[in-house]
Amino acid sequence: MNLKTFVSITVMSLALSLNGVAAPARADDGNDQHGHGRKPRRVVLISLDGAKPDFIQKFIKEGVLPRDGGLAWLSHHGAIAEQNVTASPSLTAVSHIEIATGSTAVHNDIPSNTFQAIVAPISSSISGFGAPIGGYRLSPLGPTSQPTAVPLWVQLRQQGKKVITATWPGSDGADISINNTVVQSAQPTRVTDYTVPFGAFGGIGARGFSLSQADFAPDPAIAAALQVAGHFSFSPVLATPTAIETLSCASAPTATCTNAATFDVKYAIRVAALDTTNDNTVNYDTLVFFDTTGGITAGPFHAPSTGPAYAKVGSANAPFFFEGSGAKVGAAYFVSALAPDLSVVRFARYGANFIPRNAAVLADVDDINNNIGFWRPQADFRIPERLSPGFTNFPDTEIEAMYEDMVKTFVRYQANIAEHAIRKHPDADLVMVYIEQPDGSEHQFLLTDSRQGTSSTDPNSIGDNQDPAKVARYASYIRFAYQTADAAVKRIIDAAGRDSNIFVVSDHGFAPFHTSVSMTNILHNAGIDTSKVAIRTSGPAVNIYVNLQNREQGGTVDPATYNALVTQIADAVKNAVDPNSRFNFSLRNGRIFTVVETRPLHCEDGTGLCTSKTISQDFGDVFALMAPGYNFDGIQNPGVARLGDAPFNAATTTLSMPNFYGAHGHDPELTEMSATFIAVGPQIRPRTTISRMRNVDVAPTIMRLLDVKPRQVDGEVLQEILR
Repeated sequence: MNLKTFVSITVMSLALSLNGVAAPARADDGNDQHGHGRKPRRVVLISLDGAKPDFIQKFIKEGVLPRDGGLAWLSHHGAIAEQNVTASPSLTAVSHIEIATGSTAVHNDIPSNTFQAIVAPISSSISGFGAPIGGYRLSPLGPTSQPTAVPLWVQLRQQGKKVITATWPGSDGADISINNTVVQSAQPTRVTDYTVPFGAFGGIGARGFSLSQADFAPDPAIAAALQVAGHFSFSPVLATPTAIETLSCASAPTATCTNAATFDVKYAIRVAALDTTNDNTVNYDTLVFFDTTGGITAGPFHAPSTGPAYAKVGSANAPFFFEGSGAKVGAAYFVSALAPDLSVVRFARYGANFIPRNAAVLADVDDINNNIGFWRPQADFRIPERLSPGFTNFPDTEIEAMYEDMVKTFVRYQANIAEHAIRKHPDADLVMVYIEQPDGSEHQFLLTDSRQGTSSTDPNSIGDNQDPAKVARYASYIRFAYQTADAAVKRIIDAAGRDSNIFVVSDHGFAPFHTSVSMTNILHNAGIDTSKVAIRTSGPAVNIYVNLQNREQGGTVDPATYNALVTQIADAVKNAVDPNSRFNFSLRNGRIFTVVETRPLHCEDGTGLCTSKTISQDFGDVFALMAPGYNFDGIQNPGVARLGDAPFNAATTTLSMPNFYGAHGHDPELTEMSATFIAVGPQIRPRTTISRMRNVDVAPTIMRLLDVKPRQVDGEVLQEILR
């Protein structure tokens, strides 16, 4: 949508009432907090994805997080919330748009990380990170002139404030389309004064490689080129005679890359081995990855260019830019095992990524590419879950070392972006920074429940049969994730200056899970024809859509059948149980779902278009959340039955062993889903604790600090933390 004016509370309430919704109370309090003409101090808002407040305080107390680090300093000097109730569902996209708008998912119309726009074909889906904020017009399809929520950066900029966003969800400079129709323009909703979109997949997934001495041969020409480039080997340079893989990228400005040679810029990757230790022993310790066509050149290389990648065993990954790629795509190489005589050589080429080159923010994207570098590989779950090819024979510890390497280097890259943005715009009134950790590590390594199998393929590896070494190792990875995020917070604070008002929040908490759930089989087993519905799951949250005539594009279900089907689906969800006493003891009456909401069946807007205080425009006809311990993700192929369950049957089994460990998206009122909130600054009360708040309170509080009247928000100004 193209926002030209703000909608008054009266108009918004009328629009909601016409849709059959009782408009909730919305804050619209613009009293000046300062009142003396004093310029407000800068506000810096940092989101640490998935940071649990209890973990932060525990790790500070134990010394895992240093006393002079960012989080310890903030916690000691600032205001802290014991419970920060986040969005429903407690998912990343939903929560970040809630934080940014101060509005619930019912008003900002971002109901999940992945959902279906109700006017789209039943086979389609849309990402919550790239969906229209505040809704869109259904008929005729297009932008709405009456959005039900707007990001705080829109309101601030309209009042002359300067805002910069570093990879914050929803601030991406993108035009958002549904059915090939633009429903929200980049301006002004998705653009700030300096906007860096979050990176995107560059078309080439990660791959593992296992080589041996037989795969290498002497190559004097490569040795000479390396010497010219300043890289000497104390043993003969050995290289693969042919390419280990061939790749291609498109030179078109927004096109990406592929494993196949179908694009116009082609790469044939070879590997050379160097011995950099002058110890009179054959001791190869470094691999050089280079494109045969480009060869080995001396540089210097200006970002995003990198030249060949030099990766030393035991060291951080080496970035590799695909020279000539129009979208500025890059990857990285990591050496996990390198025998001195090359008898064992194992390494990974991480997945390729780029920063979306959205036209509205292209200058900012190029500024990052040219000064910080291309989008670095972020922690990739496909490697530890062995979904990417080539990793079958890699030991667990090497796979885990790769993941930890990506955690460290990617968070460092995100912090670099934030620091650069702050230096470039020292006059910014609001800086919003998103950091991906500790979320990714908690998904992979939150092994804290006795019902979780320490081997994803061994049902007996629960309880007393868990592998204690793996449990301890995984706990260390969680600690490392928090340490890495903490270091990023400290760097950003130092760049912004400790005279700023600094907020550190998270989007949700985390809970361990032990059981993967098949929503499709729950419906199948209840006799429901799933060809008539779309199931869109994100973590433990599900939206189920009926393929309704005159709503979905190509809808086939008539209104009478729709009403009966919605009721049937809701009953199947409400009655879903876990009968296995080894796992179900934390459930109420064995029921898996704790929240089940349905779209009202009757209203003035007509069948399938009704909304309520819990169901808005693009929610499913049935929306549900599962209890902690249960998650729709992680179903293995082939599936693995839990201990005490019947043998796995892909067509009927609803509950099975997962292949990873942590989840969020449960009922936000649960303690486990509580988000982090810490604030410090000249306008913040020091050493203050509030027992309960909501993430929707963050936006109006920041606007109050910046002397801007909060509009269209569901949250309240946190008066108790303000001086």
